[in-house]
Amino acid sequence: MKYIAYCRKSTDEKDRQILSIESQIQEIKDFAQKQNLEIVEFATEAKTAKVPGRLVFEQVLKKIEKGEAQGIVSWHPDRLARNSVDGGRIIYLLDTGKLLDLKFPSFWFENSPQGKFVLNMAFGQSKYYVDNLSENVKRGLRQQLRNGVWPTKSPYGYIYNKPGKKHEIDPNKSKLIKKIFQKYACGEWSQTQIANVLFEHGYQRKNGKPLSLNEVVHLLTNKFYIGAFKYNNEWHEASHERFISKNLFDDVQRKLKENKKQFRNLKFPFLGLVKCGECGASITAERKFKFYKRTRGQVEYVYYRCTKKLKPCSQKYIQEHVLEQQLRKIVLDASLPHAWAENWNKWLDRDEIIERQQTSQRIIETESDTKKLDEKLNTLLDGYLDGTIEANSYKNKKNELFENKVILQDQIIKLQTQGSTWLGPMREFIQKAVNGDKTARAKNNPDELCSVGKNTGSDYFLTNRQLGVRYKMGFAELASRGDSLCERVKGIEPSSPVWKTGALPLSYTRRLWQAGKTRILPLNYTRNLS
Repeated sequence: MKYIAYCRKSTDEKDRQILSIESQIQEIKDFAQKQNLEIVEFATEAKTAKVPGRLVFEQVLKKIEKGEAQGIVSWHPDRLARNSVDGGRIIYLLDTGKLLDLKFPSFWFENSPQGKFVLNMAFGQSKYYVDNLSENVKRGLRQQLRNGVWPTKSPYGYIYNKPGKKHEIDPNKSKLIKKIFQKYACGEWSQTQIANVLFEHGYQRKNGKPLSLNEVVHLLTNKFYIGAFKYNNEWHEASHERFISKNLFDDVQRKLKENKKQFRNLKFPFLGLVKCGECGASITAERKFKFYKRTRGQVEYVYYRCTKKLKPCSQKYIQEHVLEQQLRKIVLDASLPHAWAENWNKWLDRDEIIERQQTSQRIIETESDTKKLDEKLNTLLDGYLDGTIEANSYKNKKNELFENKVILQDQIIKLQTQGSTWLGPMREFIQKAVNGDKTARAKNNPDELCSVGKNTGSDYFLTNRQLGVRYKMGFAELASRGDSLCERVKGIEPSSPVWKTGALPLSYTRRLWQAGKTRILPLNYTRNLS
């Protein structure tokens, strides 16, 4: 009999009595030599067994199922499983005869009802150990929170020497942190300067670089410094000493809001949306100010231009307001008026009713076919029990009928769960098209316009100061109908709406956007709704 040796040592196990992987291998080798066991492979893994999903363990079971080995050797049953799923799978393999034997140097087992009963108790005891340990850890955490102790690493300026005890102030580091708060509150230091100062004093990221600006903001907004902390989305009052006053902390928060507002005023709404149509490089933006002597006024201009980082490029800049006008036209060309959307949704409601009726009829027909297969299976069983059908013929025919039954049952499940899944994406598309019409007609909403533009098109590119777009599915059909579809004067629909003439505005077949695939369904979008 061939055996696979499985050795595991979890990285989060704190029990020092658990042997290391190297020790387990040596113990198993000695055990195998004494018992004359043929071990064909040693499988090792450093992962917890509290939950299913261990890669090496799965590979071992697959090899057992394929017949590459018939037994498993491990130091103890808790090396194989500490959860009910993996333990149950091992016992099931024993029941089905695919796994013939288990050997443990520290545990007795024989492949018998009594042996499997004892093994199941060992798996249960292993799971109890994990559950009890987890509960004890949670209980300890809850007590620390009640005591006002942050149960993890101290922030800058504090020391956490003893788990469960209060965080203590670091005399040297706390002075630096307090100075940082004071300098930022009065505007002497920027966030970048703070990151550099911290780097000079040994505060750095794991890659050896200075802290990011987000990490600096996290430090400046950490309420731990004023005696509060958030754990598991719940605020707790801290019991440690504080070296940052509430007034100083509030001053820093006000300064952060002021700087954030200034940053927001400097941002460019269309950055990241457009690529250069000539070289494919990103489009950047810059702000220019021009002073006019005649009016003694200063005028601000915002330009978007190619970064030209990929290769030489001849494209010139485009002003922001021109780019915005072109984007509004692109969105408007692929949008829907609200009145049209209402009629489309009414048509979808009718089609949904038809789909439900067709689906119900198909389910009834499939269930009828399933019942006929059950009758054939019963007739086949009667013939086998009466002795009129041979065993081999019975098994082959039964397998064939059973496979057909499984296919029919799967069809029923799909009909019940996926009958009208295309309707949701279609309604969502209509709503996006309506939002596009509303947004494109509004004013002073560049951020919203950019967001809607991303829903409308997948790729935007600038060529010769003209904005081009590759529309997403659905919006491309709307835009392609252009003047014939979207003939609008001052927001008023055409005098003879197309849906009253016998055809809906979008005369394409229904598409289902699901998992990136397109499914063509039998009904057409050209319909008389009168």
